[in-house]
Amino acid sequence: MLPSFTTISIAVVYHSAFGHTKKLAEAVARGAAQPVNSHVHLIRAEEASEHWDTLNAADALIFGSPTYMGAVSAGFKDFMDKSGNLWLKQRWRDKLAAGFTTSGSYNGDKLAVLQQLAGFAAQHGMIWISLGLKPGDAEEDGANTHVLNRLGSYLGAMARSVNDSPEVTPPQGDLDTAEFLGKRVAEMVYRFKSKE
Repeated sequence: MLPSFTTISIAVVYHSAFGHTKKLAEAVARGAAQPVNSHVHLIRAEEASEHWDTLNAADALIFGSPTYMGAVSAGFKDFMDKSGNLWLKQRWRDKLAAGFTTSGSYNGDKLAVLQQLAGFAAQHGMIWISLGLKPGDAEEDGANTHVLNRLGSYLGAMARSVNDSPEVTPPQGDLDTAEFLGKRVAEMVYRFKSKE
């Protein structure tokens, strides 16, 4: 039996220069679309200005950026800055939020990016959803790339994309972790909305 509401809307907003973050965004969207009647909108950060109405109407926003020099990319930061008018009106207050990132090294200060995304969500009055997974049991040499949360993140999904070539796909475990995050956010939206 479906709850009194019949659909949920989730927007995945991301910036991707080499295609790796896009692949993660697509995995997040697949996960978010798994629950019945989930409508997922995949929006490039540089095109977000054309989709403010969609973002304002969404039940949850999931943010994704590559990690560049320990921070979000300039393309994603531009989106953050352009959301200032929505911040003034608190249009995203009490929406659910989550985030994901990727970089070429195991660390690369990806945590700093997830913290930046969580801080951005907090500025908008949003409720942050963590990854909700314990660290995966990866081998010491990192060869065990199929496990969930192999990079051991808690705040959001992380991936290691070794090459700047768009043909190189993040490891399957990282894509599966991103998909897990999307599904978790959708399930949380259902949980929150069922109590309204």
